[in-house]
Parts: sequence; C-alpha cells; structure tokens
Amino acid sequence: MARETITWLSRLKTQISHKLIHPTTTKIARSKSRNVGVLAFEIAGLLSKLLALHHSLSDKNIVRLKNEAIALEGVRKIVSNDESFLLGLACSEIVQSLHIISKTVARLSSRATDPTLQSFYEILEDFASTGRDQHSWAALCGKDLEGLVRRVDRYIAATAALYREMEELNSLQHSLKKTPQEGALEVQQKVVWQKQEVKYVKEKSLWNRSYDSVILLLARLIFTVLVRIKFVFGIGQSYYSHPSTLPRSLSASATVFPSSDLSNHLNYVSGPLTSTPLRPNKRVTGNTAGFGTRTGFFESKIKNLKPPPTTLGAAALALHYANLIIVLEKMIKSPHLVGLDAREDVYAMLPNSIRSSLRARLKGVGFTATDPILATEWRDALGRILAWLGPLAHNMIKWQSERSFEQQNLMPKSTNVLLLQTLHFANKDKTEAAITELLVGLNYIWRFEREMNAKALLECSNFFFNNKNTSPINLQ
Repeated sequence: MARETITWLSRLKTQISHKLIHPTTTKIARSKSRNVGVLAFEIAGLLSKLLALHHSLSDKNIVRLKNEAIALEGVRKIVSNDESFLLGLACSEIVQSLHIISKTVARLSSRATDPTLQSFYEILEDFASTGRDQHSWAALCGKDLEGLVRRVDRYIAATAALYREMEELNSLQHSLKKTPQEGALEVQQKVVWQKQEVKYVKEKSLWNRSYDSVILLLARLIFTVLVRIKFVFGIGQSYYSHPSTLPRSLSASATVFPSSDLSNHLNYVSGPLTSTPLRPNKRVTGNTAGFGTRTGFFESKIKNLKPPPTTLGAAALALHYANLIIVLEKMIKSPHLVGLDAREDVYAMLPNSIRSSLRARLKGVGFTATDPILATEWRDALGRILAWLGPLAHNMIKWQSERSFEQQNLMPKSTNVLLLQTLHFANKDKTEAAITELLVGLNYIWRFEREMNAKALLECSNFFFNNKNTSPINLQ
C-alpha cells in the first residue's frame, strides 16, 4: 500500500510539473489522447512475444544455445558442422521474429498522435543500421531494463486477467438470458459484481492506458531486444563504454560471437542523443560501424534464412520427412504390431528418390530373415540413427505447431526451438540416405518378427496336434 501511495504521489508530482512547464502542450495532448481499449489483447500478445524473445536471450539460454542446441548430433551430421554458420542461423531467426513483431507495431504506431511514434519503423531501421538511438528508447542500464521488464510483465498478466474476467461476464450474461424469471435476480447480482470486477481489472491492464504510452512501451522493448541481439551475437559493436558498466543481464560471458577479443565489442558507437529530427525517407548509404552498406539490417539478416538448394527446406520436404521419420520411429519400436496396410501407407509416403534408393538397397536380399544376431545388429543400428535423427523430426513438428495460427494466444509458450534444430536446413541427400537405412533395417526386423511368430505358432499347433488324443491326467 505504501509503495502504491509513493508511486501515485510521484505520478501526481510529474503531472503537476508538466502542467506548469507545458500547459498548452498538456491541454492539446489531453484533447487528442485515447485509451487502448479492445486493442489491449493484441498488444498484450505482442508484448508477450517480445518478452519471450528477451528471455530467450538471457545468459542461461545463450549458453544452452551454444552448448546444447547447435551441438545436437543430428544438427552436426545433416545440417552443418560450422559453429559460426549455425550461430548465424540462430541470430537470423531471432531477428526475423523481432522484425515480424516490429511490422505489426509499425501498423499500430501509425495511429498514434505523437509524430515521433508515427515514424517508429523508420526510426527503428535507422537504429538497426547505424546504432543511433536519438530518443533513448533502448533500456541499457540494469535498473532501467529491470523496471521495463517488470512493467511489461505486469501489464501482460493484468490484461490476461481482464480477458478471463470479460469471458466470465459474457458467460454470465448469456446464462441470464436462459435463466427463468424466478431465478434471474441471483444471476443479475452476479452480473453486477462481475461488471465491477471487469472495471477494476481494466484499470490495471492495458485497456485504460493511453494509446501513445503503450506504443512507446512496445517501441522501447523492441529497441531493447535489438540491442541484446546485437551484443550477444557480436553484430557491429555494443552500446557500452567499458565492461564494468555491463549489467548482469548483458554480461560479456554470455556472448556467442567467435572473437575472443571483447574490447572491439565494448565501445560506445551510438550517435549523440540529440533532439535533431530524423529524415524518415532517407536511406543510410554509408558504411557505419560494421553494419554494412545500403542493404538494411533486417533484410541482410533475414535473407540468410533462405535454405540452400541442397536442403529439405528448399525442396519443401522438411515437414513431410519429419512425419515419415516419426512414423518409422513408432514402427521400429513395435515391429510386431505393423500390419501390411501400415507398410503400404509408409510406402505411399515415400518420394521417388527414396523409393529408387530403397529398391537398390533391397535388390538381391533374400525373403527370409531368421538370423537373430543380424536382427539385433539392425535394432542397434536403427536405434543409433533415431537417436540423432528423431529429435530433429520432433523439433520440426514442434516448430511448425508453435507457429500455426491455431496455437497463437494471449500468452504464447516459448520452447526455444529454432529452425536450425529442425529438418529445414538438413541436407536432402544425407537425410534420405538415413531414412533409406531405417527402411531397410525395419524391413529385416519386420520379416524377422513375422517369421519368429510364425515359427512359434507352428510349434504350438504341432504340440497340440501331437497331444490331442492324449488322455487327461487322472487326478483321482
């Protein structure tokens, strides 16, 4: 309660001071200001995604990215063994995610009353390409950053709560229409209480915040995430004058760029924080601080995500092969449950390239499979292949489902699955060779299981046939 009172008094003091210094401006701003309203839910979703991006760039997650994600055996076998290339892919995907959110914020910012916010996207592009933060939107110091994150977190939670309360109100109002007259009084009272609750939660959520203040909040978080991306991946130079000024959340130990000399990445290179207005339509053409020429920062990074012609992504087969591998994984675990129809279904999933490769591998192979030692060797070999190929297939399904329209909601759950951990950038020939090996091994194990089962049934039937005329044991 004391903290809320102090905060309220502080805001009141700021408002009074602002009125005394800028009475005309305050009056105009009040006449034009409007609240976020129903857009609160869309904006809360954007803030939630930005916060998830921010958390994905934490020290712990960056260390995990370098030591676990890009070190996956499957990634090294069929994607790339070049650590710098893989880190570049991770950086490009994170930049792309930020860019997609930024484009949506640009659409929203065009409705702001502040001309600076209306030019948000042009200012962002200039900042991304040159490092000039003329409006000090990026939260760099520890307290400023922590305060921004806490504020965003509170708004997200409050807006999510508002959504739930409004859903409850709609449900009560709907039930009121169906309630008999004698029981309507109680439901009406619940509706009144629920309306009061909705009104109370609106005050804490984004709903009743001014539109410009929320757009500014989005802009600040985008700038802050972009700074973190550049620092972590060593793009251009950082925004700090000395290592001792680094807050814990931006510690140099968490960076993943290959250079071991951090001194070149810890120089302050952003332009002077002046009030000189930007020229939104003017393109930066000079080579500034290692950011490149002419090509914009976002464009230069996102184009790296285009899969090479030799990959499954370029052939549009990544998702299809992921489903095929998962089906084969289930069959290999329980070959005795695989019927002829299931085999035909799998064969129908195979493209011509794998079919021809499979025919070549099975050419000359006998129709019997009775060697238990060979069956054991095949099981071990298939287990080793699935140990590194399976995770990439499951990641492909997970990556796709997370980005499907049906999975989007107010509070998206981030699992930190990157495209490089899937089959998207996997080499097509190497992946098809591994799938062919799975099919050849499954073929032998399946026939071995069938022959062993047939042999067991035959022995069992012979036993009962040879003993069908045997007299029962006399228990008397």
